[in-house]
Formats: sequence, C-alpha cells, structure tokens
Amino acid sequence: MIIDFHTHILPPAMKEDRDIYTGRDPCFNVLYTDPKAKIVTVDELVANMDLEGIDISVVLNIGWSDHELCIETNDYIMDAIARYPKRLVGFCSVQPLAGDKALAELQRCIRGGMIGIGELRCDTQGFDMSDRATMEPILHMAVENNLIFLTHSSEPVGHTYPGKGTITPDILYRFIQEFPDLRIVCAHWGGGLPFYALMPEVANAIANTYFDTAATPFLYNSSIFKHVADIIGADKILFGSDYPLITQKRIINIIQSLHLPQEYKDMIIGGNARRILSLD
Repeated sequence: MIIDFHTHILPPAMKEDRDIYTGRDPCFNVLYTDPKAKIVTVDELVANMDLEGIDISVVLNIGWSDHELCIETNDYIMDAIARYPKRLVGFCSVQPLAGDKALAELQRCIRGGMIGIGELRCDTQGFDMSDRATMEPILHMAVENNLIFLTHSSEPVGHTYPGKGTITPDILYRFIQEFPDLRIVCAHWGGGLPFYALMPEVANAIANTYFDTAATPFLYNSSIFKHVADIIGADKILFGSDYPLITQKRIINIIQSLHLPQEYKDMIIGGNARRILSLD
C-alpha cells in the first residue's frame, strides 16, 4: 500500500479567485501569491492518485492565521474525506491564538472524522509552539483523541525558497520536549532535526516523533533517506510528496531507486503511515 502523508487541497473558490484571499492571510500569501503556485481541488488530487498509483493520501490544511479561514477550509476537507473515505485521511487547521474558538473547532473536526492537526506554521500564525498556556489545551485534546500533530519545518541554513520559514530544529526540539506524549510529524525532514539524533538525548526525546519527506528534491539529495534511516531508523520516515508542489510519483521513484533494503522502502512508502494512522 502506498500512502502519501503530505498533500494539500483547497476549495474551488480559492483556486478560482485566489486574489480575493491574497492579503487576507500570511500563510496563503507565502504559498500562493505567485500565480504559478499550483492549487488543486479534491477531485484533482484523487485523479492524480489514480494516475500515479497512490492508494491513500493524507490531506493537510495550511497554517491559517484567520480562524474563519480555518473553518472554511476544514469544512472542505471534511467534505472531501466523506466523499472519498477509502482514499483520503483528513487533518484540520486551528489557530491556537483563537483560544476557546480553536478548541471548539478542533472538537467539530474530530466529530467530522479528522484524525490529525496540520500543517500548522507557528511562524506565519504568530504563536509560540513551546508556550504551554496557548498550546496545552489544544494538545491535551489531541492526545486524548489520539490525534497526530503535523508541523511545518525548515532548515536554519542553506538556500532560500518560498515558504522556507523559521521553524528550525531548535524550535521543534523544545516543542517535542514540552509535549512528549503527543504524536508529532515534522514535515520536510524536520529541517534536519534527525541528524541531531546522533546525540543520545535527542534520540530519546524524539521517540514519539516522525519525519515526512515532503518536497525532498527541492531540499536534499537522495542520500538523505539512507542517512536518516541509519540514524533514527526507517520506521520513522513517512513518504510525503507535498503535492501539488511536486508530483506524488516523483518521490516514489526516488525511493524505489535507492540502494536500501526492500523492507525499508516498504516501510517508508506506506507501512509506517499505515501503522501510525491505524489503517487496516
């Protein structure tokens, strides 16, 4: 089974009239101000899954600052997973700074079949990931309901690109330490956090943390798969494409071309996701 842990869909109105949303939200501005930045609807995602042989996709929201935009896009994802229950898994977006409104929205999304939160971005949403007063109510609800928390991640060095952001390994590490019972997925290889697991205390801290491969060709050369598998284990790596930024098949082809045990490839492409998503 092939499971893509990192895809994005948006409502048709946002695709057709993106100028209306540009300027309303920092995250949308970063990702979609450029008219060349591709936006897809749920039907386009599923059509691409059929074309490229993807069995299941995790559909993520984005890190909206505007609570009302969280609601609007969460509605669309809940409708999407209801239409395609065997093909899609839904994660919702919340604005932690919205307080009780965010908690009510998270409860609504849980009732609507969402099983995760993400892809949140504290840098564009304006919250502090390690601020217990802000984060603890939301994350307590997440742990109680066995939700997965997926966060954007970025490298502190290297080339710049749209959406790189400032959620670097030091910020992620403090967050992971603050909330050890939370199941966390750090997108984009955690900005390089797995390399720090050569330090025993970091390896111990990330026991409940996973790393997705979204946008790998734009970030690292393909040897990262072997290096990270050697450091933290192949069971910690989740295939994610970041579709529609990149085709889903492109990263699958990279994984299949690697000189890794087939067991590792199977784990990365779908086995790990199947386990942590509790899919039978």
